Amino acid sequence: MSMAVVVGNPKANSRTMRVAVAVADALETRLDLTSDRLVIDLADIANELFDQESQRVLDFRDAVAGSQVAVVASPTFKATYTGLLKAFFDGYATNAFRSVVAVGVMTGAAPIHALAVEVHLRPLLVELGAVAPTRGLYVTEQQFDDLDQVIGPWADVAGPLIARHLA
Repeated sequence: MSMAVVVGNPKANSRTMRVAVAVADALETRLDLTSDRLVIDLADIANELFDQESQRVLDFRDAVAGSQVAVVASPTFKATYTGLLKAFFDGYATNAFRSVVAVGVMTGAAPIHALAVEVHLRPLLVELGAVAPTRGLYVTEQQFDDLDQVIGPWADVAGPLIARHLA
């Protein structure tokens, strides 16, 4: 199985990255699969995102669109995902993700924005043609120290739903 993890936090190696990788780990465990995983920290390529000839960005976009599962993560900025994430996904044509099962993940300071993953991130992924068979995951800063307790129950429900679409 191929899995891409895309993190749109403007800060490299962020807590959002830690959450996204933990989600990918939990899904691999629940799906009893080993994945060929690509992790893209958009902070590392931010200066190239608007260069339409950047081969590195083009290669990353191709790899994400060609993956079977994509974990897409962003911190909550102004009640939605970051502009960095938007800039990366704006480079795709509609339906570029037609063979991708996508999982939205967002992090934030408080639960007040917990629906942002469903209201803002899911429509972006669906617009690109991805299948999003499960609820996205929203993790608050207070939960960062106990990710297994947050991600585990979510992955127990999400895993079988994702497995159906991979079969």
